[in-house]
Amino acid sequence: MYLLGCDIGSSSIKASIVDQESGLTVGADFYPKEEAAIYAVRPGWAEQDPENWWNNLKVAIQGAMTKAGIDGREISAIGISYQMHGLVVVDKKKQVLRPSIIWCDSRAVPYGDRAFHVIGEKECLSHLLNSPGNFTAAKLAWIKENEPRIFENIDKIMLPGDYIGMRLTGDIVTTVSGLSEGIFWDFKKNALSAELMNYFGFSDSLIPEIRPAFGLQGELLESVAAELGMKKGTPVTYCAGDQPNNALSLNVLNPGEIAATGGTSGVVYGVNGKVSYDHLSRVNTFAHVNHSEEQTRLGVLLCINGVGILNSWVKRNVAPEGISYNELNELAMKAPIGSAGLSILPFGNGVERMLQNKPADCSIHGLNFNIHDKSHVARAAQEGIVFSFKYGMDIMNEMGMNINVIRAGYANMFLSPIFREALAGVTGTVIELYDTNGADGAAKGAGIGAGIYHSPEEAFSSLKKIDVVEPDGFKANDYCGAFEVWKERLEKEIN
Repeated sequence: MYLLGCDIGSSSIKASIVDQESGLTVGADFYPKEEAAIYAVRPGWAEQDPENWWNNLKVAIQGAMTKAGIDGREISAIGISYQMHGLVVVDKKKQVLRPSIIWCDSRAVPYGDRAFHVIGEKECLSHLLNSPGNFTAAKLAWIKENEPRIFENIDKIMLPGDYIGMRLTGDIVTTVSGLSEGIFWDFKKNALSAELMNYFGFSDSLIPEIRPAFGLQGELLESVAAELGMKKGTPVTYCAGDQPNNALSLNVLNPGEIAATGGTSGVVYGVNGKVSYDHLSRVNTFAHVNHSEEQTRLGVLLCINGVGILNSWVKRNVAPEGISYNELNELAMKAPIGSAGLSILPFGNGVERMLQNKPADCSIHGLNFNIHDKSHVARAAQEGIVFSFKYGMDIMNEMGMNINVIRAGYANMFLSPIFREALAGVTGTVIELYDTNGADGAAKGAGIGAGIYHSPEEAFSSLKKIDVVEPDGFKANDYCGAFEVWKERLEKEIN
């Protein structure tokens, strides 16, 4: 028998088929093959059509099953991972009322900031563990004020994974982890936040029924099962945001363990065993997938919006036309560490939480027309991404998190030798690279939720370590020196 994992990303939708006995992935696919469009009607906006997620998922599932060479009726459970913080709104007929306002949309920042100050900074940080900032609740507040007719017709609000769950099963449900990422969950009261709901004027009826992240989310509809070639009633038994799920896929579940990603955005995600928060709310804290009232497991999340998207921008607009990412890395390696004094601040994909939501566009500093060429720009982009990781990890260290080892999937920016070397060097951490991805993790999460695996340790016993990157002392000094130059330029930019 097999497990199906679905990963609903902003750039593509991925599906993996995992053999539940061996734990090995036997088929995987993604769609679309080019990055999915993000619609920005105005600067700072970012929307996607949920119907496209659904249609792309069906293509990805069919592709994964074809590659696996299996009968879809052999799938015993389904798991969902999804891009966090997005907002989907539906009416009583479960029809989507408007495009989803996704994670990197910054239009709602003023609404979240006002809530932070009116409700009280101490109240928000001690109960929600974050400022309402730019999260799902603030996005709903924007709709309420700017699109009142749509707001009046909303029956339920959902995160992107909840929406995919609804399309699979017909049921509208959510999780504590999901509510916490939307800044709806009161950690002190272990309940929906009455203070936030009252402040924004939201009815509790807008919130779906709460289910455990590992547990039954619903059963596959007969019509969907027929379309996908699967069994009616196949259970969906896991749902989590992409970063908690990425941590799960790397078996990061206990205090002190750290996971990282370097996709469109970049994330360092550490598990904390106690309720803690950054007093300036520069990093985010959410309920991890294994958090419960009896066992505190919180995910401390550092997010940098402009990561892979900056690297792809350089590939499209600066590097020679038609160049591959491997060739882009080779081009960047022609430049020295520190890019001969060239620095890039990679903040061009929405407001950055670690900069306290201050406006900060991507910018280039120290450019010398007589020295710098395409190789310096390519390297400075990757170094700028790494230095933003370092800047945020220093904040996490201030919270008492001791980061010595980072686990990551061997994918996206972690495929770049410069990125890996620079990150290990400037942070002094060991980087462990694994053969896994979000869709694989969602499949194994489904196995845990269905009781097929009795523990995460059993589910991830087949997790394969590909490589270990340790800091190079000599190069580390050069990276640290370049970071100080970069940091000085950043602080001049934002102060």
